[in-house]
Amino acid sequence: MGSALETLCSQAYGAGQVHMLGIYMQRSIIILLATCVLVSPLYIFATPVLKLLGQQDEIADPAGIYTLLVLPQLCSLAVAFPTQKFLQVQSKVSVLAWIAAFALASQILLCWLFVYVFGWGTTGAAVAFDITSWTSAISQFIYVVGWCKDGWKGFSWAAFREIWAFVRLSFASAIMLCLEIWYIMSIIILTGHLDNAVTAVGSLSIW
Repeated sequence: MGSALETLCSQAYGAGQVHMLGIYMQRSIIILLATCVLVSPLYIFATPVLKLLGQQDEIADPAGIYTLLVLPQLCSLAVAFPTQKFLQVQSKVSVLAWIAAFALASQILLCWLFVYVFGWGTTGAAVAFDITSWTSAISQFIYVVGWCKDGWKGFSWAAFREIWAFVRLSFASAIMLCLEIWYIMSIIILTGHLDNAVTAVGSLSIW
């Protein structure tokens, strides 16, 4: 639901209206946070939803727990995606690369620590994912606020204007992306109906 940001930010930057980048970014964050609230029930009730789709208990139960644990990561995307597009349109990609490299190194270290040292299993992997996702999102936002004075003029009530127009512009792209992702996810759901489903789903997930 934030895909309109790429179009609007590119237009604003090309027209020399760099100050609008911050407003568009804030508007996107608002919309994405609202979207997170709307889709969060699917995360919270993932276990019964998977069982309703015919998944076995040994798949649905751990998958539901993991999905619930990574709910904070979903919310981090509401900050990470808009700030990323804000920086990309201004060709400030080196900072994104450094943040991504730090996040990757942190993810590896935290996964090793939580999964193997502490023995938390998939819970540890989920917690590590949450931490690194929010670290990246916060780091990008701090850079925007501290080092992008032309595009960031502070929080503005203007971000709450024309929200519906922003949503309409994003909706078609959102549908396309959802269909693409659902196509892949449907394969995993169907695999869960095979014999020895745990092994089959695990193999497909690695692929």
